[in-house]
Amino acid sequence: MNTRITNLINGNRRFATGNAEHPRQNKPTRAMLVDGQHPDAAVLSCSDSRATPEIVFDQGLGDLFTIRTAGEVVDDAVLESLEYAVEHLHVHLIVVMGHENCGAVAAALKVLAGDEHAEDEGFRSILMREVGASARLAFSDNEDATAEDVERIHVTQTIEAIVTDSAVIRNAVRAGDVAIVGARYRLSDGLVEVLSS
Repeated sequence: MNTRITNLINGNRRFATGNAEHPRQNKPTRAMLVDGQHPDAAVLSCSDSRATPEIVFDQGLGDLFTIRTAGEVVDDAVLESLEYAVEHLHVHLIVVMGHENCGAVAAALKVLAGDEHAEDEGFRSILMREVGASARLAFSDNEDATAEDVERIHVTQTIEAIVTDSAVIRNAVRAGDVAIVGARYRLSDGLVEVLSS
């Protein structure tokens, strides 16, 4: 396993067991970062307030370049941010992290189930198109799919979209300069499960 993801998983284990170190969150660190940043990884995760990458992975200031969108949905701004991390910050790891009890997944499942109220709430946006596509894929493979299955498949689909839509990232992955890892954060026990690497 990539040493960078190992570092993140070790930090997550500290967090999950109540032994977080809260590294590099002090005045000297802030001073060192004034003139630039050199993060170890870029993390695309859901905007959910319960799934903050720096906390979940027990990382400090300057360690992670984070991009957060509801349902970790990819749009042009997300792609360009990830490309910036690869081209200018020279990150060698991108993590796409979904999470347990994702509201975007729950909303997509309501739409798929034909919930009339879900459509009234405006769930026809890019968010629902992207997450809904993952939900439909999950159910096409398994009619008994669960929200957890959709969460995992959505991470995989998001990684596929990043590689398909960004020549910069696709070329970096092919050259072995960047690894992309899928992950899912479990709110229930605080652990991050690695889905793919």
